[in-house]
Amino acid sequence: MQSLWDDREAADFIARYGERWGEPLALRVYTSRLIGRDDTLVLHGGGNTSVKAEVPDRFGEPRAVLFVKGSGWNLADIEPEGLPGLDLAYLRRLRALDALSDEDMVNELRTHLLDARSPNPSIETLLHAFLPHRFVDHSHADAILALTNRENGEQLVRDALGNGGLVLPYVMPGFPLALQVAAAVEQRPEAEGVLLMHHGLFTFGDTARESYERHIELVARAESRIQAAAAADGES
Repeated sequence: MQSLWDDREAADFIARYGERWGEPLALRVYTSRLIGRDDTLVLHGGGNTSVKAEVPDRFGEPRAVLFVKGSGWNLADIEPEGLPGLDLAYLRRLRALDALSDEDMVNELRTHLLDARSPNPSIETLLHAFLPHRFVDHSHADAILALTNRENGEQLVRDALGNGGLVLPYVMPGFPLALQVAAAVEQRPEAEGVLLMHHGLFTFGDTARESYERHIELVARAESRIQAAAAADGES
């Protein structure tokens, strides 16, 4: 697997969307499509992406906003409208709660959208919000799942990712998972990504390109590990 980032294409997205939506969201749309158009990374349009940005509110005052993939949108052809904005400061306050049911979490997300007409934000919105990084990418890459779903999957993915990736046990998407990932990343701030067993991969970075290319690099390591295992099986 190789990076498909192209400076000219990135500039085209900034020219197309930047004036209305801002450069961070324009580049978020670009790399979301790069991920979504690779069917070895996503399952039926799945996965999700986000970006954190400052945008002026109705009174012209800056507000920290999380733009995250909305339900019903396909990453392969997502538009800025498919990444609803939410009040990031409020979402981060939720981390102090002891518990939050899925029903209550969905309500908190919907009531803190910037635009009531927006689609429902991803069920993994709080995971994106609790991470400190500006850009976050999530996929269900075939190579990652091919390793995690084997009998010795945890060791295989640890060997494949090396020190660049954290490996965590499977937890259903929702509030507990967001807490788990945030705590793990705080303990290993140098990590380039988090792999959730039997689920998928999250990567992050300060720029759209950094987060995307970290994603491609970690998936490529998983692919190389699969190829090495196949070669060893053929020799035995």
